[in-house]
Amino acid sequence: MDINTVLTFVAVASLLVISPGPNGFLIAKTVPLSGHKAGLANVAGFVGAFYVHGTLSVFGISILLVQSATAFFVFKMLGAVYLIWLGVKALRNAFAQGKSLAATAVQPAHKPVSLTTAFGEGFLTNMLNPKVSVFYLAAFPQFMSADASAMSAYTLVTAHALVNVLWFTAMIFTLDKVKRATSNPRFKVWLNSVTGMVFIGFGTKLALAEK
Repeated sequence: MDINTVLTFVAVASLLVISPGPNGFLIAKTVPLSGHKAGLANVAGFVGAFYVHGTLSVFGISILLVQSATAFFVFKMLGAVYLIWLGVKALRNAFAQGKSLAATAVQPAHKPVSLTTAFGEGFLTNMLNPKVSVFYLAAFPQFMSADASAMSAYTLVTAHALVNVLWFTAMIFTLDKVKRATSNPRFKVWLNSVTGMVFIGFGTKLALAEK
């Protein structure tokens, strides 16, 4: 695989990465509430899911999502339910924090998510998203010849992963720099409320998506 092919793939993947989506909103929620390490754990989860999707595509398993309406429906509903669950959890936290603010002037404590939880949220947000599988199924044939090796496929997966790492790491440390400004408990209530509604919106949109 020549460097021009890889660079063209990187350009296509970059458009996907920087477009607004669940990954960006997950980072935007995690860093102000749990710190940059949790944000980096989110990104590690993204990357892990990419390699799983890439492996499934290499072995032709992901094509079931395209060929089977039932498989696609089940997979997208799992993803939709998970995104909606993230949204409901964020709204529940916002409600609890708002109730605490109303009851007392003392700043309500927010328990940061563990690195393991942050990794799991990043992994499942991408692993249960059929659009990631479809991206690989659509992209691989455009950038790989019929006799290309599995190593070529993993080269593209790695390129996609690196774009994600660079973009979201920059986002994480930008958010971390303004963390003091976002440490106000009322801001955290607002942030959980907004991200909760956004995740529910993403989940609903995915559930209603056509094959």
